Amino acid sequence: MTDETPDTLLPVTERTRHRRLREQGSRSRADLDAILSDGFVCHLGVVVDSAPMVVPTVYGTDGNTVYFHGSVAGRSLLAAPQTTVCLTVTHVDGLVLARSVFEHGLNYRSAMIYGVPRAVTDHEEKLYGLRCLTEHIAAGQWGYARLPSRKELAATALLALPLDEASVKVRTGPPDDGDGPDAGLGLWAGVLPLHTGWGKPEPDPALDEPVPVPPHIARLARRRPHPGQQL
Repeated sequence: MTDETPDTLLPVTERTRHRRLREQGSRSRADLDAILSDGFVCHLGVVVDSAPMVVPTVYGTDGNTVYFHGSVAGRSLLAAPQTTVCLTVTHVDGLVLARSVFEHGLNYRSAMIYGVPRAVTDHEEKLYGLRCLTEHIAAGQWGYARLPSRKELAATALLALPLDEASVKVRTGPPDDGDGPDAGLGLWAGVLPLHTGWGKPEPDPALDEPVPVPPHIARLARRRPHPGQQL
């Protein structure tokens, strides 16, 4: 944190202030960017028809804005355009298995982004946002597949949320009871890491003839996660 400047720190608001487990909190914008870069599934918390709803969906970002699908939530947000939402991205990096059940936990990285999203209706921005989303998930796919038609664009709900207000937490390392009374119990304790990666590409059975896997998909399939990263 010593190298951080006001331009690289996340602002503190009443919603983003770290009140519990403050040692796991981070104000680094780089940590937020890394968490978003390492994932592509988020959960959108929103009130729909006076009831809370958490919608899993996919997202992409250009570093300033998160673009995400949200058909059900989108209809509600169009009816109530000033509704504040909470968009969450979480990566589980391992189980923290301690000597006592109380000290068990997770190594994780999470980001909660607050704000008022807007429905993207402009033709050019919707293309831009969908390109961000597609390239975020599988870089190179936007230039490989057929681009959406105007009819398909009209049928696609795309929302945009600025990255102006976010809360980030990160937990790494071994259990916290290694220097406490339970250290003398003689029980195994440590971390069970969790890594995820892509498998071998499986061609669509509907292909009329063999089609080679495009290079950008082959590269993605060969990619292996480093510790603390989910693909």
